[in-house]
Amino acid sequence: MIHNADIYQTLMHRLMMNGFQHGQKVRAEHLRQEFGCSASTIREVLFRLATVGLVEFREQRGFRVPEKSPQVLNELTHLRVLLEAEGTVMSIRLGGVAWEARLTAAHHQLSHLEMRLQTATDRDPFVDLWFDAERQFHQTLISACGSESLRDTHHQVYCRFRQQLMVEDRAFDFISGNIQHHQQILDAALSGDEALTRQKIHDHLARHLTA
Repeated sequence: MIHNADIYQTLMHRLMMNGFQHGQKVRAEHLRQEFGCSASTIREVLFRLATVGLVEFREQRGFRVPEKSPQVLNELTHLRVLLEAEGTVMSIRLGGVAWEARLTAAHHQLSHLEMRLQTATDRDPFVDLWFDAERQFHQTLISACGSESLRDTHHQVYCRFRQQLMVEDRAFDFISGNIQHHQQILDAALSGDEALTRQKIHDHLARHLTA
């Protein structure tokens, strides 16, 4: 029997990875049949997803995927810059060698995938792998910050940010810049240069800042 947590994680992944279109109605009855669970279970999961902003709920109209919005993307990008910069600086101060090792490992995995993506003619097999590796690298940056609230807020912002880009990022036309940016972030963080680390995180996300 599938558990609520599994349904939640499955739908979260779809909502971030182009499994639903922007503005699409999310039909609880269809999901209930797919997962073989009760209507109350699906509604509970959808309300949980609504609390993190991955679906919207309106009385008498049900659940929908948020529309794509340049303003929302701009706001989420600003929040990511603030949270990741502060969280990474706190991790630099508190994380020690163990954090540095985790960050280096996360970057190694991401760098390998991005190098493969750069030369691949068929990028479809890499999509899920890249999204997971990219998320892991950015979460590892802040993982030793000492603030659960910061990590939780960052996760919510990151999920909504990724959902806004679930269509255009699949083209991977940014991949060469990403390779350079991620290396620069890693180098700055490992050097302990807090100001440079903040700047490199900002530079990495600057293409999404429209205001």
